Amino acid sequence: MRYQILGDTLPVVICRLDVGESMITEKGSMAWMSPNMRMDTSTNGGLGKAFGRMFSGEAIFQNIYTAQGGSGEIAFASSFPGSIRAFHIRPGEEIVVQKGGFLAAEAGIQLSVHFHKKLASGFFGGEGFILQRISGEGVMFAEFDGHVIEYELQPGQQIVIDTGHLAAMTASCQMDIQTVPGLKNKFFGGEGFFNTVITGPGHVWLQTMPISNVAGALRPYFPTGN
Repeated sequence: MRYQILGDTLPVVICRLDVGESMITEKGSMAWMSPNMRMDTSTNGGLGKAFGRMFSGEAIFQNIYTAQGGSGEIAFASSFPGSIRAFHIRPGEEIVVQKGGFLAAEAGIQLSVHFHKKLASGFFGGEGFILQRISGEGVMFAEFDGHVIEYELQPGQQIVIDTGHLAAMTASCQMDIQTVPGLKNKFFGGEGFFNTVITGPGHVWLQTMPISNVAGALRPYFPTGN
C-alpha cells in the first residue's frame, strides 16, 4: 500500500493498493475510490472485538475495501478541520488515540478499547477516559482536531494537558487525572476542575482545537427551545 496525505485544514489520505490488498475503515470515512474496490461490511474479529470498538467510540461494524482485478485507489477524508497522521504499527509498538480518532488502516491492524488503570481517570477524566488502542502490524491513519504538536517524554517526565487536547500517545506512557489546585482556580479560573497528566517514557501527540472546545464556544450562539 502506498499513500499520500493532501490538504491543509480539511485533509484527505489517498491510498493506492495492489491487487488483493485491503483497507479497513469506519462508516462514512470513504470519500472516493476506483470502481474495482470491493466493499464488505463485517464485525472484523467477532462480536467481542466489535463491542470493544463500540465502547471506544467507533461503530460495531467496519467496512473492508479490497482491490480486485488490478491495483486500486481509495481516499479517506477527515470529518473535522484538523490533521491526518500516519502511524506505522508493529508488534510491541502500540499506540493509544483519542476516542473517535481512528480513520482507516491496513488489514493487519486491530482496534480495541483502552481503559485507564485508575478509577479516578474514569470518573473525572471526561472524554479522555475511554481511548482507542491500536495494535497489530501495518499503517494506521488517525484524524486529529486542529494542528498537532509532538513531545518526546523521558522516563518520569510529565506534561499537564487540558482535557481534550490529548490526541495520541505511545502505549508506554502513563495517564492520570489530577485536580486543579485551589478553590478560586477551580471555580473562577475557567479551566475546569481536572487536568490530564501524561508521564513518560514515550511520545505524545497534542491537538490544538478539540472539537469539544469548538462546540462549547458555539453553544451560546445556538437558539434555545421554548
